[in-house]
Amino acid sequence: MSHLTKKHPTFVSIGIMAWNEEDSILATLGSLFRQSVFERLCGRNQQCEIVVVANACTDRTVAVVRKFFERMDREHPWSDGFSARVIDIPEPGKANAWNRYIHEFSAVEAPFICSMDADIVFHHRDTIYNLVAVLERNPRVPASTGRQCKDLIFKARKTVGERISLATSSMGGGEPGKICGQLYCLRTEVARNLFIPRDLGATEDGFIKTMVCTHFLTRKSDSTRVMLAPDAVHIFQAYVKPSDVLNNQKRQMIGQTAVHVLVEYLKSLPVSERINLADTLRRREAQDADWLKRLIAAHLERRRFFWQLFPGILTFRFTRCLQLPGLRKLTHFPAACAGFGVTLVACARAHRTLRQGMTHYWPKAARQPILPVPQDAP
Repeated sequence: MSHLTKKHPTFVSIGIMAWNEEDSILATLGSLFRQSVFERLCGRNQQCEIVVVANACTDRTVAVVRKFFERMDREHPWSDGFSARVIDIPEPGKANAWNRYIHEFSAVEAPFICSMDADIVFHHRDTIYNLVAVLERNPRVPASTGRQCKDLIFKARKTVGERISLATSSMGGGEPGKICGQLYCLRTEVARNLFIPRDLGATEDGFIKTMVCTHFLTRKSDSTRVMLAPDAVHIFQAYVKPSDVLNNQKRQMIGQTAVHVLVEYLKSLPVSERINLADTLRRREAQDADWLKRLIAAHLERRRFFWQLFPGILTFRFTRCLQLPGLRKLTHFPAACAGFGVTLVACARAHRTLRQGMTHYWPKAARQPILPVPQDAP
């Protein structure tokens, strides 16, 4: 663990979960340290805390991050606006890293907590500030998120596959109440009432969204509890190779199945256990480490066909297409059909993997940094 000096009270804590990100994390951190939030917080005698949680890394991620943080502490013009550290934990898995960041590593006094991936870059300089600002201005809103943008959109000449990929993304980007797992912000009291079971898989953002929008399953779902922050945009590298696309979709199907099973189970619990959800899930995990895996196995016994993993598998692509305005329904229909085919294949593969008792599936695609590594301090 490395610490850099804390200069002011922490107003927002940013957690970055990293697993073998040596090749991409410098672009992410360089983009992060060009954000305006540090300058703005300096003017308020506050600071932003940045915590990289490196989980079971076997490359040079920790050394690379530590060296970068030390340079930023010396050279950044608004170094009084942040503290930064990297924490190396031996246990693998994003769920464990997220839990430890939220409940152990993040600053106690921070009223806001941001979670972000280690392979994105920011398209707007005010992204982090705006994520927090909308929660400041709307005290009853517990979560904020931004828009995600595939790097393919900046290519001058796009292939047919790349155009389909962009069209597919545009159909899902406007879903009300959606939390983008690559980057979001929560009020700290909400974040600390969450705990991610180790077998939840890759879609913890869907679980968080459900808990936030239903106030921990005690109210009817209200999508306005997740606010889209203006000018909060980040860029991520799209999967291009067919094998990477199918593997990513398989991961998504496994995760969405786990979320569905978990939420249905939690609905059966007393309100007192739902309203204190972190304690409930932590206690359940301590009693039986494989409890969620057993629930998923029982679910598969009742839903024997791969297209029954969770409700809406066969229709969600076309539902999103029909929600598009005007002629976009027609122009995006081929993308919906292509996405439907990918979903069917991914569901069949996910169903087979889940039946083998495997819930952890996180393939690492061979990808390059989105932007060149910055050579100079911001």
